[in-house]
Amino acid sequence: MKPDADNNLSVVLYAKRDLRLENRSVPQPGNNEVQIAINKVGICGSDVHYWSDGKHGEFVLTDPLVIGHESSGTVTSIGNGVSHLKIGDRVAIEPATPCRLCFYCKSGRYNMCLDVKGLATPPTDGSLCRYFVHAADLCHKIPDKLTFEDGALAEPLSCGIHACRRAGVSLGDKVLVLGAGPIGIICMLVAKSMGASEILITDIDAERLNFAKKVGADHTLLIEKQQIPELVETIVATFGGEMADITIECSGAESSIRLGVYATRPCGVLQLVGIGKQEVMFPIVNAAIREVDIRGMHRYVNTYPTALKMMASGAIDASVLITHRFTLEQTLAAFETFCDRASGAVKVMIECSSPTLSSST
Repeated sequence: MKPDADNNLSVVLYAKRDLRLENRSVPQPGNNEVQIAINKVGICGSDVHYWSDGKHGEFVLTDPLVIGHESSGTVTSIGNGVSHLKIGDRVAIEPATPCRLCFYCKSGRYNMCLDVKGLATPPTDGSLCRYFVHAADLCHKIPDKLTFEDGALAEPLSCGIHACRRAGVSLGDKVLVLGAGPIGIICMLVAKSMGASEILITDIDAERLNFAKKVGADHTLLIEKQQIPELVETIVATFGGEMADITIECSGAESSIRLGVYATRPCGVLQLVGIGKQEVMFPIVNAAIREVDIRGMHRYVNTYPTALKMMASGAIDASVLITHRFTLEQTLAAFETFCDRASGAVKVMIECSSPTLSSST
């Protein structure tokens, strides 16, 4: 069905806490691009930061911005030069477009491209709308057995895959995950699928830990007022007298990063995933003399095909993260629910297709 040229309902953030629904024109694909009828979009923590704070890390909202980047949909129009997709294909959208010409792109590390344009990152609009245009080579076919929700979940799952690859998770590892938010739980699921023997996940919220336990955590630890030495002692006892081989820090909190250093065994790995303050107090000497490798990461690279295959094979069921569902028109309620700890929200999914069109989860 050809879309109405002026019926592209979009969620636009004008300023902090100023979220509006407005109709924009339907974009048309250029060379090597496809037009997509967006079906599902998951809310990410970065989206919430822009909504609640007007910024995320070094990126500051200065102009109206369409938000959303965890997306899937159906190809509705194809630009010149596109040969691997056809109208009607269901696709998961990899949301960052690199330049493809620089050293990092040509060496396969396109996530480090200095000229990358990330969806829903100022000034580039995101995909929380009815229709969207994106680079065709960054649209990945969704396997038949997967849903549109699975396609949208390929984005956070990609973060978990890249984190665990960077950390070098392998058979038999004892893995400590700090932070039981959506990405922490995703990292837990990926680490388990990569052969981790035991996973301990921590958080300051007991309900999140209960959820993590339900979906596969071997052990949980509620962070209250314990000091770091006490927490390390508990972690070591939980792992049968051993420190963590690999720690994956997913909160970005300074205290959590410090705990990650002290709880990781000599010659182990502390993988930083969460984004917090630009500068933190950090026990670098302790890490250095015990040869704890501290590794960073930026989004993901060459992970989407793997993410979709892992879900299609049953190695990971990322849909267990979804706790709430809303329509595009209910986006404000979706954000409020995500931010309400009492709601128990982990992953909130938004249905973007028009009510007049049928869709499948």
